[in-house]
Amino acid sequence: MSKPIIRIGVSACLLGENVRYDGGHRRNSYVTETLAEHFELVPVCPESELGMGVPRETVDLEGDISAPQMIGTHTRKDWTQSMNCWALNKIQDLAPLALCGFVMKKGSPSCGVYRVPVIQENGESLPEGRGLFAQAYMRANPEIPVEDELRLEDPLVQAEFQAKVMALHQSRQK
Repeated sequence: MSKPIIRIGVSACLLGENVRYDGGHRRNSYVTETLAEHFELVPVCPESELGMGVPRETVDLEGDISAPQMIGTHTRKDWTQSMNCWALNKIQDLAPLALCGFVMKKGSPSCGVYRVPVIQENGESLPEGRGLFAQAYMRANPEIPVEDELRLEDPLVQAEFQAKVMALHQSRQK
């Protein structure tokens, strides 16, 4: 009998895919080696998949912490509506895969889970935001454990994340 497929979403740059704004990646060995031994990894890159290009202009989150705008740092192009629409469609596309967890890129204006800087009107940067895709995904899937690669450097967080992924998978098998 084959073992069940347990899938987790992963920011594509953490898998070594060259999808970042600078054309590079942020391959993470814990994700590509340890998690890949136990789970099927489903790559997602909101900015690349939206069509922002690689390489591309960097973007910042600006304005309201709970509903920030995604703005190009040089052109001032507002990507907010496009990203929010893409995120909702991507969440629907991912639903049939029954993801049991997600590892997102720390600090990303699309994937950052914790402490993403949001620039205020006065120029002050508040480290209290969440990336637009991360926010939409977590809102739509509150039962799915989500972490970033920095927090997963902690062995206790690793163990907790894997336990939550397995528990979710097991609860869905009933």
